[in-house]
Amino acid sequence: MSEQKNKEIYLTEEGLREIKDELNYLKAEKRPEVITAIKEARALGDLSENADYHVAREEQAILELRIQELEDIIENAIIIKNQKSNKVKIGTTVTIEYSGDDEIEEYKIVGSCEANPSQNKISNESPIAKAIIGHKKGDIVTVESPNGTYDVKILEIK
Repeated sequence: MSEQKNKEIYLTEEGLREIKDELNYLKAEKRPEVITAIKEARALGDLSENADYHVAREEQAILELRIQELEDIIENAIIIKNQKSNKVKIGTTVTIEYSGDDEIEEYKIVGSCEANPSQNKISNESPIAKAIIGHKKGDIVTVESPNGTYDVKILEIK
């Protein structure tokens, strides 16, 4: 994940807390479990044909990469302050209406590390967020997406 080094990573306070919780879990619980699994597999004998040992070592490598990734995120995090604004920005929750089909959606605009479409948290790098950031309630904005362009109207900003 070298692409995240020195890259500004936007997080809400909630998102930073979740990342710190995951990092603490991985270091305090998961890492010792993996080390124990490696020790137990090593005790079984010949390492060249020991599948348990190789699986545990691979799990350790993946775990250490994730720990490093989380540490990099925390180191480069820019915390999004939840301030009231009359313009859409990172950290705001916005209600939009898709022109033409009257579908209404509410999204919270977050940094890419926190994006979770199933929770209606969209990345500030997504086509919708890029289009509406900086706009006000009532504005109609054209969104350019890989599937073509469409218009949305900003109904509410929280």
